[in-house]
Amino acid sequence: MPVASSLSPGPSPARGRGEQNAAPNGYDLSSISHAIFNHHISTNHHHTMTYPAFFDQAPTITMHDRLAEFLGASGDGMLTYRYIDAVRLAGHSCPTVAGAWLMTRRALQMLYPDQIPERGAIDVMFSSAQDEGVTGVIASVVGLVTGAAGPGGFKGIGGNFNRQNLLHFAGDFPGEARFARSDTGAEAYLRMHMQRVPGDPRIDELLRAGLAGRATPEEKKEFASLWQQRVKRILIDHADDTELIGVIV
Repeated sequence: MPVASSLSPGPSPARGRGEQNAAPNGYDLSSISHAIFNHHISTNHHHTMTYPAFFDQAPTITMHDRLAEFLGASGDGMLTYRYIDAVRLAGHSCPTVAGAWLMTRRALQMLYPDQIPERGAIDVMFSSAQDEGVTGVIASVVGLVTGAAGPGGFKGIGGNFNRQNLLHFAGDFPGEARFARSDTGAEAYLRMHMQRVPGDPRIDELLRAGLAGRATPEEKKEFASLWQQRVKRILIDHADDTELIGVIV
């Protein structure tokens, strides 16, 4: 069965006293165990993440994932993603991450107007190369929600649930991204116009000061606040703005 190859092997047969601390590759197991143990202690410390309240007010995206249902991660296969999930993935919140979130939401609304979108059944292509501008950042958010992945993606189980090679770059088409359903072939072409929601004029100078290491604690707080205020306007005030997330007809 293909499943067996994806499972971790069982415990190794017992070794002699002189072999107990020797790994096949020559590393000392006691040192490795010590490192893992200490890492476990440090990462087991509970910390509650604090973040702007509007993250929880941003539109959510609910998907159905056959793989999640099949493997028991979700009883009915329903997965609800929130903007904070994209923030955790990217490690930050910015207009690009917010725009990618809304563009993905808009594409799914177009492809599945009367259905819950099917995660893992959507092919996504970008017109730019993966390392061009912020394309890679946008693609990571898109992949989080849609399940679309590149060559390193999940290869599936017994010919089912494949996520590999559903994410492509450097395509020749109008717009910024093309989303396509793998079952019906329906397509949606979209483009982000982030200049639609400009930032506060003070941001540029505060950014330069922060990067140069000369910003005061108050200036750092002001910069972060102004930065997230723009993100909030994008996600809350312009969530359904067709001039922000444009559809290419």
